[in-house]
Amino acid sequence: MSPAHALHVFNSAARDEAIASLRPCLDIPRWCESLVDGRPYASAGDLVAAAEVAASPFTTAEVDGALAQHPRIGERAGGSSAEARMSRAEQAGVGTPKTAVAAALAEGNLAYERRFGRVFLIRVAGRSATEILGALNERLGHTDDEELPVVAEQLRQIAVLRLKGLFE
Repeated sequence: MSPAHALHVFNSAARDEAIASLRPCLDIPRWCESLVDGRPYASAGDLVAAAEVAASPFTTAEVDGALAQHPRIGERAGGSSAEARMSRAEQAGVGTPKTAVAAALAEGNLAYERRFGRVFLIRVAGRSATEILGALNERLGHTDDEELPVVAEQLRQIAVLRLKGLFE
């Protein structure tokens, strides 16, 4: 489906269908509803611009809900859902489980989960595994209050990239 056709389908879809089409990008109901309620969009760029500010800021509960099923960085999402396929594609460059960096990521993921009670999340697209590991180690030094807005921004960046993949 061409991007222009995809946008037309999204603009004209029933509200529930349009919301469902956004959930693989980011399953925060308030974000999806905000974008759907802003229809129609004249261009994919208009939709993306709206997505960058929709439902801002995310609440702690929204972030935790969105991360509940998110795979750890370096692990491949299972299943055949659109979200799982997107996650596998995004994490393709992280490396194989046999590398030293991947092992350090696995250890860091566990340390992060113990510290913050949620999976470590970062936009991996365009970043090397070494860069991701550096960001993980840096963020382990954050307080809860410092980390929540970082996680929320990473969620938003991932959602916008996924949305661009669907509509641009």
